[in-house]
Amino acid sequence: MRIAGYNLPDTKRVDIALTYVYGIGRRNVVGILKKAGVESFKRVNVLSEEEQKRIQNALETYKLEGDLRAEVSTDIKRLKEISSYRGTRHSKNLPARGQRTRSNARTKRGKRVTIGAIKKEVAVKLGIDKKEEGK
Repeated sequence: MRIAGYNLPDTKRVDIALTYVYGIGRRNVVGILKKAGVESFKRVNVLSEEEQKRIQNALETYKLEGDLRAEVSTDIKRLKEISSYRGTRHSKNLPARGQRTRSNARTKRGKRVTIGAIKKEVAVKLGIDKKEEGK
């Protein structure tokens, strides 16, 4: 089954397979399947053509994949242009929703970079530590 330019996995249940599409989450799936009149426990490869069409008709009201990604990126670009707090956080690659950064936020900030202290062996190689050279 193909939705919004994405092939759904055949062996998964319909409610799980629909979440593979960008813009559809576990909450939206319940309403979509209820609107389409399809049971959530069915597998994707078992769905009939009529059920697939009903699901696609139910999805027409949602923004999915490319349209949604474009909207999100334009929203972030707008925040950066007006230089709001959230926009500056996005441009600095820091969390924008109030999370603390002193001890966490590793996924957003990246790998740790040590600033300041230099090990003795490195200092000797660079010629900074005079005490070690004299020995």
